Amino acid sequence: MNRIGAKSNSGEGGEDPTRFERKENGDWERSAIKQVASGRFGVTSYYLTNSDEIQIKMAQGAKPGEGGQLPGDKVDDWIGATRHSTPGVGLISPPPHHDIYSIEDLAQLIYDLKNANRAGRVNVKLVSEAGVGTIASGVAKAKADVVLIAGFDGGTGASPMSSIRHTGLPWELGLAETHQTLLKNGLRNRIVVQSDGQMKTPRDLAVATLLGAEEWGVATAALWLKAVS
Repeated sequence: MNRIGAKSNSGEGGEDPTRFERKENGDWERSAIKQVASGRFGVTSYYLTNSDEIQIKMAQGAKPGEGGQLPGDKVDDWIGATRHSTPGVGLISPPPHHDIYSIEDLAQLIYDLKNANRAGRVNVKLVSEAGVGTIASGVAKAKADVVLIAGFDGGTGASPMSSIRHTGLPWELGLAETHQTLLKNGLRNRIVVQSDGQMKTPRDLAVATLLGAEEWGVATAALWLKAVS
């Protein structure tokens, strides 16, 4: 990903510090985007400074309003070390960030992360839902550099089927609302808008661009290509 100028995302589980060092041929295994989620697993100053972008994950498109849980039998020594936790003990990511209960709280975290990595962008991940445009306006006012609108069908293996089928919305709806609300409030030029959620074809990217996205996530397409290669 780094070689072609794209950005991979570490997810909320931290990242092995050995990936931060360049190889002899110049390749870099590190994820350009480091995620800060509600559990704060693996988040250290070294982790944050070894990024081009820091993403605050407020929620996930496939399970909006829910947290996550990694059972203890899956927390082996490597995962425990990477997440700075105890092997064998289950890990819970709460539904909210317990230090974010207002836009002002979010603005404080954005400020702190920008001081942790002055050269990197700060990205706030939201989900496609009714009213997301208003939230995105608050994100812009909080001085984030990027807002990501995630659709329900991108998914994660940890999402209950009831959540995937009945709680999230397609990225098209949230993206259109976000773009229009930012325009109406004179905030569109203050923030970059991203979108993701199982974008797999050039048509998907064209539609996203027409609805206001400037950057796109294509994880499903990348996984599919790897599976058939």
